[in-house]
Amino acid sequence: MSKLKELEQLLTNGKISRRDFIARVSALGLMAAVSPALLSTPAKAATPKKGGRFRMGLAGGSTTDSLDPGTLPDMVPQMANRQLRNSLVETNYKSEPIPELAESWDSSPDATKWTFKLRKGVEFHNGKTLDAEDVVWSINHHRGKDSKSAAKGIVDPIKDIKADGKDTVVFELTGGNADFPFIMSEYHLSMIPAGTKGADLEKGIGTGPYMLVSHEPGVRVFTKRNPNYWKEGRAHFDEIETIAISDVNARTNALKTGQIDAMNRCERKTFHLLKKMSELKTIVGNGTKHYTVPMITTIKPYDSNDARLALKYAVDREQIVKTVLRGLGTVGNDHPIGRNQRYYAADLPQRKYDPDKAKFYLKKAGLEGHVFNLHAADAAFGGAVDAAVIYKENAAKAGVNINVVKEPDDGYWSNVWMKKEWCMCFWSGRVTEDWMFATAYAADAGWNDTFWKHERFNKLLVEARAELDDAKRRELYFECQKIVSDEGATVVPMFAYDLTATGKNVMFENVAADWEMDGMRAPERWWFA
Repeated sequence: MSKLKELEQLLTNGKISRRDFIARVSALGLMAAVSPALLSTPAKAATPKKGGRFRMGLAGGSTTDSLDPGTLPDMVPQMANRQLRNSLVETNYKSEPIPELAESWDSSPDATKWTFKLRKGVEFHNGKTLDAEDVVWSINHHRGKDSKSAAKGIVDPIKDIKADGKDTVVFELTGGNADFPFIMSEYHLSMIPAGTKGADLEKGIGTGPYMLVSHEPGVRVFTKRNPNYWKEGRAHFDEIETIAISDVNARTNALKTGQIDAMNRCERKTFHLLKKMSELKTIVGNGTKHYTVPMITTIKPYDSNDARLALKYAVDREQIVKTVLRGLGTVGNDHPIGRNQRYYAADLPQRKYDPDKAKFYLKKAGLEGHVFNLHAADAAFGGAVDAAVIYKENAAKAGVNINVVKEPDDGYWSNVWMKKEWCMCFWSGRVTEDWMFATAYAADAGWNDTFWKHERFNKLLVEARAELDDAKRRELYFECQKIVSDEGATVVPMFAYDLTATGKNVMFENVAADWEMDGMRAPERWWFA
């Protein structure tokens, strides 16, 4: 235990962050011995009040939405899922893993075996008591060769999962993963009763703070407070209305006129005006959200890295950040790791707009005169169509011909993304490097939206996941970022700040930036004055 005491002392004296503390203790297999007080978030300065109907007007809803935790492609179903269900682990406002349905966890010294102890007495909405078999069923919902789950890529390294009695779950991994508790906080990996499948998933049965009343896909999700919710000091609203409002002007007007209490993805052109309105509050989240332009590598000419490099050099990132994001963001470097993340490759040269290099790679690819169809809709992100048009204008100066194909907003994620050869996209990002890469860049990831496979990258990803030496791990993730930037099939022109606005009577503290709307937990964490 001397090593644990040493780490606790370093944490108490501020020599290491809580995130580093958790990672080191987990790797040593000592998590169960840690005092919960060391991991708790600070007490709130204000005492939340109970009551009221909280109405959220959100972009990110579609008539194809489902409450199956394996899908959840955008914000409305994701927020609904977070109201209805919990995960084993929660991520706090400092992007640290803290206990949720698991009260503790520890690992073997090589981080290949993880044991989670469950909270006792937690009930599902239907009255069933949560046990280890529910956890096994819930995780296995995303596993297997035929799984279509978006979380398949991050659970594939799980070699085996089994219940050890009613309150203990043991995971065996194919390789070490020091970040495994972060994975167990993923919103897809929320708990459902054992045996739930098919149409029963649409009933939204979980252990979450709210219970489903009705769901009209692409229109509205209505929930009411779970009277038996197990978390103290959470779930303050009586009811939650999650309303799909795709048009940003409609969302803004609804907030200004009091028809809703909060909105996401504010209009960047007018955000400075919202900040001046005394009856509103604004939140700027500087997290991991990034906008991308993925190319499907199984469709020509995107199988050619020369073609991909031509397109990467043909976009003026600074112009798009200035024009589309109104400066509320930063330029991207064709990989998905944000500047605030632990292993961000700060020394990787920033790719810039270079018409001459674009022409060079276009000629090398033998694609002079080729027309690249770029599919876009503002459902991808606010300003996506404008960004595509700017991209077209930038590329034209390099002799790269882009035809912008404007697609319908509704059904964009099911009909265009991962279907059309080149399109606009956004990612909320992930807390850790491994999580992001495993979700969208690993060869067999369910959301590998370019179908890109790179042998060296996939080998490095496995090595970095298991590496416990921080300096070596940093080197591995640096190379991963370099490979994706230089050889990947995604243009990442920018990282965007999350812009949220609420009514003045909406109260919150320590807003998380790992996902929109306070880590998707605004319904659980916020309250009315």
